[in-house]
Amino acid sequence: MRAIVQAFLAAALFGAATPASKWLLGELSPQALAGLLYLGAAGATAPSLLRRSAHGTGRRSVADRLRLLGAVGLGGMAGPVLLLEGLRLASAGSVALWLNLEMAFTAALGAWWFRDSLGPRGWLGTAGVVGAGVVVAWGEGGSGVWPAGLVAAACGCWAIDNHLTARIEGITPARAAFWKGAVAGGTNLAIALAVAPVTAGAATIGSALGIGALAYGASVVLYVSAAQQLGATRAQAAFASAPFLGAGLAWAVLGEPIGIAQVLGAALLAGSLLLLRARHGHQHAHAAVEHVHAHRHDDDHHRHEHPGVRTGAAHTHWHRHEPIVHAHPHWPDLHHRHAHSAQGEPATD
Repeated sequence: MRAIVQAFLAAALFGAATPASKWLLGELSPQALAGLLYLGAAGATAPSLLRRSAHGTGRRSVADRLRLLGAVGLGGMAGPVLLLEGLRLASAGSVALWLNLEMAFTAALGAWWFRDSLGPRGWLGTAGVVGAGVVVAWGEGGSGVWPAGLVAAACGCWAIDNHLTARIEGITPARAAFWKGAVAGGTNLAIALAVAPVTAGAATIGSALGIGALAYGASVVLYVSAAQQLGATRAQAAFASAPFLGAGLAWAVLGEPIGIAQVLGAALLAGSLLLLRARHGHQHAHAAVEHVHAHRHDDDHHRHEHPGVRTGAAHTHWHRHEPIVHAHPHWPDLHHRHAHSAQGEPATD
């Protein structure tokens, strides 16, 4: 029960960021606000640096450093500014609903670029999310195309960020959020100050830092904690409610009108749940590999034992996988980046 509460609280905090940011844009430029929000997130996730594992602090490869640099540049710098520029031009309710494009773009990018298997349900869910975005943009009138494009571009940046971060060995989501927040947030704020001085009052700046700490920092920590207990699928199902919560708050707190297009778009977004069921199963082979990442001991991939770790507890250390051939339903995660033939493979999708 506690994990479920954590997952929905993470969604609520992230969803609330959109209407809260709309309010702050009255006194802050998009670039300055992006910097403050992510600096707040860095402050909230800084304690994660104190829990460094002696097994997970090895020197990173050049590829991992480049992935982290790309995640910081796209996910921490470009994405937030694009989102806030779109939010400045459109209603918070519409922007909140458009944010579901991140899930769709992440799935599609995984299928096109990283050879993930999405399956019919996944592609149908992706189409539903994109269709919902088009409907909501239509509801904004002729002026809705440009902000919708900006938010879509932001979601595209975060989709690439998601795949890059997932491939960085030995880094937790909370630690990734810290580095993105500290480096990207500081850089965006510096650029904003170089362009024009920040004239907002201390209360507004403090609010921006606090919202960033809660919506982009604490929400990450809560989501990761929930996912470790519930599993990624159920945790993501709960977190998928964030755009709907954000839209609801925009309508209730900011007093934005509820348009027919937004209602239709929200209904179409129910198709995003199909993305959460887009796993498949077939016989596949794992080669021997040594790496470090957060994991639990299970029957599929992590059968090693060592003292001092409670059964079922998530932990991080350098470990070796022996070669294995087996079949089970799976997601395109860290251990399942295999290719699929054009003729397809046996699937449970």
